[in-house]
Amino acid sequence: MDFTFTKEQEQFADAIRRFLMTEMTPELTRELWTTESGRSDALWQQLADQGLTAMMVPPEQGGLGLGEVEWAPLAQACGYFALPEPLLDTALVAAGLLRDALAAAPDASVQDRCATLLDRIATGEARVAVAHPQMRLVADAHVADAILCAHDGAIHLLRRDQCTLTPRTALDPSRRLFELDWTPGTDTELVPAHAAAGLWDGALNRGALGVAAQQLGLTQRMLDLAIDYSTQRKQFGKAIGTYQAVKHLLADVAIQLEFAKPVLFRAAAALAHGSAHAGLHVSHARVAAARCAWTAARQAIQVHGAMGYTWELDLQIFAKRAWALADSWGDRAFHKARLGAQILDGAHEIGAGATFA
Repeated sequence: MDFTFTKEQEQFADAIRRFLMTEMTPELTRELWTTESGRSDALWQQLADQGLTAMMVPPEQGGLGLGEVEWAPLAQACGYFALPEPLLDTALVAAGLLRDALAAAPDASVQDRCATLLDRIATGEARVAVAHPQMRLVADAHVADAILCAHDGAIHLLRRDQCTLTPRTALDPSRRLFELDWTPGTDTELVPAHAAAGLWDGALNRGALGVAAQQLGLTQRMLDLAIDYSTQRKQFGKAIGTYQAVKHLLADVAIQLEFAKPVLFRAAAALAHGSAHAGLHVSHARVAAARCAWTAARQAIQVHGAMGYTWELDLQIFAKRAWALADSWGDRAFHKARLGAQILDGAHEIGAGATFA
């Protein structure tokens, strides 16, 4: 069996990386920090023009009909360049949730509402925030044209004027988080609880997959910054990167990153193919990626010495994003608990000889 990405998938990911390299610079990140919304309508439309907002949208609604496997390398690129726009929440999580809701919708009116919003997502006309029960704060609700909320298992669809947003300060200035106050009603309900069974679990898995992929992209960026600095900074007449102690710090990050990548890709494939153990693989990827990103931030700051945490360095942009994402779409304790429940339930053999059972 061939587990590699196809030529088309690799070309698409390379094209997006080149686009973000040009458009999503640290200078733009700092500029957006000073704006009221922290977001760029022009950049959002450029992302839509690249086809990113249409990836999870079915072809019937003007989308590309792709899935989580294609998103895995693209979400890493979003992390590598610390993209602030709510692309993953809208185009991966919300679009996936609406796509599933469209299939599970009990009547034509619900299908029409889902299809209309999917069409708007595909063209870049709508940003959609997701208020999942697992998260107390909602990201980017202030720029969302619609907010998907949960109440007693049902999916509700809100406009911004149907809720009250209370901003909360985030560690990462690019993260805009809000507490949501709203009243459920028949006019806000999109999919009733009996038809929405399992849909919120799918949304959680996609959100966690997107975070894990971003964390691996952030890990690679922080590693690259540390390597560049170690080749330029000299002590005792030699670049500090030639010293064994510094090499070991960066080698630890590189090894963790290489071990975490296939875990992420397996989780993406499990979601794309509807595996019964998709949640297990997603939580594994989430835990591995979080450990990777935390180690990368710590070691990169250490390599940069007393300058590592300062505002002037680009490194702090990516370290703060990695720390801020640590509790997004389920914290480490939640995902370790999901892993533990699967491993220790008595139904799975563990230990030597059981790896491929």
